[in-house]
Amino acid sequence: MDHLQNISMISVYAIPAFLVLMAVEFVAYYRERRDDLGEARRDGLGEARGGRNKAGVSARDVTASLSIYGIGRVVKPLDKFIELPLVAVAAALTPLTLSASQWWVWALALVLADLAYYAKHRMSHRVRLFWTGHSVHHSSQYFNLSTAVRLPWLIPGSFLMSVVYVPLALIGIPVWMIFLAQSIVLLYQFPIHTERVDRLPRLVEFVFNTPSHHRVHHGANNPYLDKNYGGILIVWDRIFGSYADEVEPVRFGLTTNIDTFNPVKVNYHEFAAMAGDVWRAQTWRGRMGYLLNPPGWSEKAAPTTKPTSGPDPHVLEAVG
Repeated sequence: MDHLQNISMISVYAIPAFLVLMAVEFVAYYRERRDDLGEARRDGLGEARGGRNKAGVSARDVTASLSIYGIGRVVKPLDKFIELPLVAVAAALTPLTLSASQWWVWALALVLADLAYYAKHRMSHRVRLFWTGHSVHHSSQYFNLSTAVRLPWLIPGSFLMSVVYVPLALIGIPVWMIFLAQSIVLLYQFPIHTERVDRLPRLVEFVFNTPSHHRVHHGANNPYLDKNYGGILIVWDRIFGSYADEVEPVRFGLTTNIDTFNPVKVNYHEFAAMAGDVWRAQTWRGRMGYLLNPPGWSEKAAPTTKPTSGPDPHVLEAVG
């Protein structure tokens, strides 16, 4: 129990580093824009010029993301309280036990936690009940370090995704080590939420999740929808056919964006929309479809196998 309490505090200990890095990124954007405007005026162009267009930062968007994160720090322990029993019960039932004193157990836990995260992440895009939570993270039309902390809280049903960590418990990995590995996978992803870093060396890009790969994941335009689910390793996407390279400008956000910076509305917008669709459904097939089919599914439309995670669920869009 002490191990789990310490692990739960990791995100709290990381807050000062998060804030410093966000401030550095904000200053970098400010200086870049100032320099570009100065150069444009000297050249008589009347507007900034330069290289790849960036979404940059928005004070209101950053405030919304930080507000969502702040509320989450208060209520998140309840999420973990609901999620923990699924893994703990599996650990209690298995006859297998792996020792944390062995280095290879640590390596195994991290690799399997990353694979489990890939499965969980993919589920959160392909099952609308789970998308109601994950859509919060994708709702920003900007891509900077503050976007990384735009994480949902207390979305009914989202705790069910912790089932992906049950196999780790069944093979004997200690519960506290599973949640520690999960935290490491999540912390790794904070600095890759940025436009400030272009491509990294080819080998790094081939094996690991990078800012370029994660920009693709947050893209709401083709060919980026439902791509690059990896946490630390991008090789899972290469293996399971969900990889896409950054080949054109990325439009961040949802295919139909929500027009609010209210943290409560941002957090529950998609869940409320799903609940409304379930309520209005004419059949049980429709009700279950709105819960378990991909975002964008409609009981009035023919079934689709095309990826639609990211769109407004009220509209079935032909996206590939």
